Amino acid sequence: MKKVYEGKTKDVYALDNGNVLLKFKDDCTGKDGVFDPGENSVGLTIEGIGKANLQTSIMYFELLKKAGIKTHYVAANIDEATMEVLPAECFGKAQGGNGLEVICRLVATGSFVRRYGEYIKDGTPLEGGYVECTFKNDEKGDPLVTGEGLAALGVMTPAMFQSMKEQTLKITKIVADDLKSIGLDLWDIKFEFGYNNGEVILIDEIASGNMRVYKDGKIVDPVELTKLILNRK
Repeated sequence: MKKVYEGKTKDVYALDNGNVLLKFKDDCTGKDGVFDPGENSVGLTIEGIGKANLQTSIMYFELLKKAGIKTHYVAANIDEATMEVLPAECFGKAQGGNGLEVICRLVATGSFVRRYGEYIKDGTPLEGGYVECTFKNDEKGDPLVTGEGLAALGVMTPAMFQSMKEQTLKITKIVADDLKSIGLDLWDIKFEFGYNNGEVILIDEIASGNMRVYKDGKIVDPVELTKLILNRK
């Protein structure tokens, strides 16, 4: 295998069969040792969270497959914390990785409220879900970009953006409904998409480190969230 990219929470390797291998790590995004999926850099390491995130991703990718939604998921090895995935052309510029992040917000919080606090209060529901995109650029604080902006910059066509947005809303609802079934409320979630054989498909992962979830009005930390997702009764 050849390592092609070293990311914040996983490393990426090229496989001889043309597919890609993701190696999950125990690093999480946050600040000052506190987990925060909205942060741009690694803030802490949690032992075992890599394998747990992989298990969570497998569960949700399989759930999406049953719902008829295509993703890059092929197979996984939990013991080695690896996932084999289809190759996909990434959107935006990022050395070895994806340059675009897609966020679906069901409740106003985090950076959304920091930007628009004069118009909306923290904890306000965003009916139907609100989708926004940011370029992954730590130095610039992951700047926002609109669908029109992505087309003007040559990152993706309007049709690609519309497909990505529609999939984001569908996938978010599936995840939110699943979490609701075990007493959890999804507030927002981050995704990455790629282009494979003429289709925009979900790539990367669906795990606790990429979502903000509340229980009884309090945010659930990633370790506890993963336990609740995987060890449900």
